[in-house]
Amino acid sequence: MKRIALFLAALLAYVGLALAAVNINTATKEQLDALPGIGPVKAQAIVDYRTKNGNFKSIDDLKKVPGIGDATFNKIKGDVTLTGATTTPSKMESTKEKVTEKKESAKEKMADTKEKVKEKAADTKAVVKEKASDTKAAVKEKAADMKSDKAEAAKAKADAKKEAEKAKADAKKQAAKEKADAKKQAAKEKADAKKEAAAEKKEAAKKKADEKKEDEKKK
Repeated sequence: MKRIALFLAALLAYVGLALAAVNINTATKEQLDALPGIGPVKAQAIVDYRTKNGNFKSIDDLKKVPGIGDATFNKIKGDVTLTGATTTPSKMESTKEKVTEKKESAKEKMADTKEKVKEKAADTKAVVKEKASDTKAAVKEKAADMKSDKAEAAKAKADAKKEAEKAKADAKKQAAKEKADAKKQAAKEKADAKKEAAAEKKEAAKKKADEKKEDEKKK
């Protein structure tokens, strides 16, 4: 029995929610204020528009009221009517609307936070990429300098080797020349000595012959 009573209470609440409607041609400012997304300012704007232009001919005419755009209109179009008595939405429906609005607000904030995080991550990634690029360029430049230094060292080594080979060749050539000169000088000295010895021998023979001739004269 208790369960049946609870079921009927829930059913009546649901029917109350389903039948809740605000006649925008007769509703007071307070009744209009009870609509989701309509505060005191927009409620007064609806009353002022109705006073100035007469009753609304179509629900869509609400979008002509200053401050009511498509978003607000879509929230209230199921709760408004042009005829009949005004039945304001129940407290439960108002609470449900507030919960929905808070949920949407939280969802929007979460999306904004997610977007900011994504943007920050992209910025960080770009900074890291730029630093990596700079480091790579610096390493490449240093490697190029080292390669250049290595090439210069190799050239200096080759030049030194070439210079040493030239000095060696010059020294060898000079030694050969000096050896040839010494040999030539030795040959000349030998020839002179031989010539001088022959002259001395000839002189000695002549002297001996003269002495022999002198001895024969004395006899």
